[in-house]
Amino acid sequence: MFREAALKIFRGSLVALLLVTASWSCFADPGDVPVPDAGGTKPTVPPADLQHWYDLSNLPFIPVPSIGADPNSGTTVGLLPVWLHTDENHEITRIIAPDVTHNPFFGWGFHGRLYSYNSTDEQWSIVAGAREKVERGVDAQYQLGRLHQGNFTSTTDVDFDRDGTPRFFGIGNDTRLSNQSNYTAQTTLLQEQLGWNLTPHWQLLYTIRKRILKVLPGTLSSTPSIQTVFGTTRLGTNSELLNRYSIVYDTRDDLTAPRTGMRVVVYGGAASRGGIFNESLYSEAGGDARGYWSIRSDTVVAAHMSIRYMPHTDQVPFWALSSIGGDTSDVGGEQPLRGFGAGRFYDRNAFSASAELRHTFWGFNAESTHVDLEIAPFVDMGQVFARTSTFPIQRLHTVGGVGFRGIARPSVVGYVDVGYGSEGAAVFTGLNYPF
Repeated sequence: MFREAALKIFRGSLVALLLVTASWSCFADPGDVPVPDAGGTKPTVPPADLQHWYDLSNLPFIPVPSIGADPNSGTTVGLLPVWLHTDENHEITRIIAPDVTHNPFFGWGFHGRLYSYNSTDEQWSIVAGAREKVERGVDAQYQLGRLHQGNFTSTTDVDFDRDGTPRFFGIGNDTRLSNQSNYTAQTTLLQEQLGWNLTPHWQLLYTIRKRILKVLPGTLSSTPSIQTVFGTTRLGTNSELLNRYSIVYDTRDDLTAPRTGMRVVVYGGAASRGGIFNESLYSEAGGDARGYWSIRSDTVVAAHMSIRYMPHTDQVPFWALSSIGGDTSDVGGEQPLRGFGAGRFYDRNAFSASAELRHTFWGFNAESTHVDLEIAPFVDMGQVFARTSTFPIQRLHTVGGVGFRGIARPSVVGYVDVGYGSEGAAVFTGLNYPF
């Protein structure tokens, strides 16, 4: 999705943004001493003769150096001027963040971003941009009723994305790194999720998604194109019209940075080739569970488990299969394996599990908001498999690593996660927790 491709730099810069914003705000005024966090750690204020280096109060925006990295897209650098708007409670209500960046594969690029946090119950965002070569897109999202206090909730996504970074290694749990290929994915997506809130904790959720994805030859000189390795049968345009029905149980104390509670989703659905009465493409059934336990005032254990089955398939394009790899956890979609790039393993069925120990080691009051910094050692595991009868935890890929997060409650979390698996190390940056 373009949200993932276009935000690679902004996501990678958010932790730096939170650090720099707080530092500049706290250190500009010698009398403004940061507040200890829940764990009692008191940050150190630089000497007075150094404080003038941090005073950028005369600038209308915060200039942040942008660095983004992941195994598929390489390292991108640039400049990100950020405008933060807060309310009387020092909570972020709006972020305006354009950037100018350079990627070794696609050249210079420009992106514009507007995030609006009207309330904890209503949020929306618009992201658009392009690079010199290949990549361009626009993404818009609107969420209403996030807290489940009313009768209904709604999330609308509209997306167009042309992404030159995806990789394909073949189908199966044992595909080889030597079979790596590159392709260009051009995606058009319209998705609506409508929830009927039976109680504040129980919800019936209906998802309808129209997705058209065109698989084009790859453009990376360092990686063979998909048709060179797997033939031209993988190329072309396919579409799906998905109808999914879910039962949701949610007791989390916070939607952005939960400390206690759980969210459990059980779902089933079917997709056709684009029309309501068209030939069936696949059926699906699965579950997704996330739990959070606060073992200390500054420490949270977070765990996630997901399983997806596709009982029926009929010439399904590889991108519609179950997949693991990367840093994203999407109910009914790709699942994290943070020592590998996104889409590393594809097959009909997939299982994944993750656990993190999230510890807040520093917290302080900035001029505009409060910031918590967090360290989180984690472990991921998962596998894909073709047969429904296969034991889901039979041949797991495992990853260990550590994450660093910056949190500006109640709306913003930025992370940098470093994982290590059987194919080496991988670095990811992102907005929001992986799960």
